[in-house]
Amino acid sequence: MKRFRSILNLLMISVFFVKCADDPASTEEARQKIKFDYDWKFAKGDFSDAFERDFNDSQWKKIDVPHDWAILDTFSKDNPTGRPGGFASGGIGWYRKSFTLDKKDKNSKVFIEFDGVYENSEVWINGNYLGKRPFGYISFGYDLTPYLDFKGENLLAVRVDNSKQPSARWYTGCGIYRHVWLIKTNKLHVARHGLYATTPIITKDSAVVNVKTTIENEFDEQKQFTLINELYSPDNRLVARSEIKSNISDNAKAEFNQSLTVLNPELWSPDNPTLYKLKTIINNPEITFDTQEINVGIRYFTFSPDSGFALNGEKMKFQGVNNHSDLGALGAALNDGVLERRLKILKEMGCNAIRTAHNLPCNDLLDLCDKMGFMVMDEAFDEWLESW
Repeated sequence: MKRFRSILNLLMISVFFVKCADDPASTEEARQKIKFDYDWKFAKGDFSDAFERDFNDSQWKKIDVPHDWAILDTFSKDNPTGRPGGFASGGIGWYRKSFTLDKKDKNSKVFIEFDGVYENSEVWINGNYLGKRPFGYISFGYDLTPYLDFKGENLLAVRVDNSKQPSARWYTGCGIYRHVWLIKTNKLHVARHGLYATTPIITKDSAVVNVKTTIENEFDEQKQFTLINELYSPDNRLVARSEIKSNISDNAKAEFNQSLTVLNPELWSPDNPTLYKLKTIINNPEITFDTQEINVGIRYFTFSPDSGFALNGEKMKFQGVNNHSDLGALGAALNDGVLERRLKILKEMGCNAIRTAHNLPCNDLLDLCDKMGFMVMDEAFDEWLESW
């Protein structure tokens, strides 16, 4: 009997490995989004060669990001930000982070994404210059793949220059003040910001969710694939699905449109913030190239000079606030728990709308507003030329 069980176990293990080999790659293998907030080194001041791998940063301060060096400095009437910037310091600072990668990542695309750096940030990987992002309130990313070392350590360096003051008429903070992410994908993948869902048609009985998917092929050959978009209800039931087969030529990008019809949709509103989950899959019979998920709220609205604003056919007034990105005495460094607490307090006050004064907000705020029931005026900026 024991021998029979042993043989049976061996057969089951063999079947398991065959099944794994035949199955498409798992979600983790297809796309990984890794929080890259930890184990950075920081120093205030400028250093001409701090982007070099062999630069000596042993005396630099060990920190995690999000980080705001200005809130920890001395506030003074003589500081260059002046009254508009809360008499905080500005200046220049450097961040460095060492990391290693698995050899299996050698066939992947590897990107770094910053949710926000204030401001004039410049980024290097292993001494190679990647680019500059002047605006401090917008997310940005770079492709690290061509410069990575899969045998040893990699060095990411970021220079932040907030020395030109005043740079705003409010407290901005200084540094890598939002989250950082390391993204690993297949060479055939959904492009950055490549998923866009709208709800162009909504009736009492059904809703159409239109999905635009931008796919990027970074292989040196044409790729055949199936694009699947699935919509799941708040209780995780599959309620709509669309599948198309197509191809993209080598080193090219293409956009695909699909429509999903949802019967008896639950509509999003501040009092009932119902969210559906859109799951996007790119695969073929051998491999899952990529997967992504985003939340979708089904709702419609109208503006009328006679009756004002209506959401889902019901008249509604905006009861809102202007919401700066800093967290008061805690500074500009993003703290997810504090951000959620702020929204809870606003909700208890009867708030149903937020204007992001006066800049592009982080994804974290927008996601929380979707989940907690806030309408958002997503403001990019409120001035173009200096006027103070």
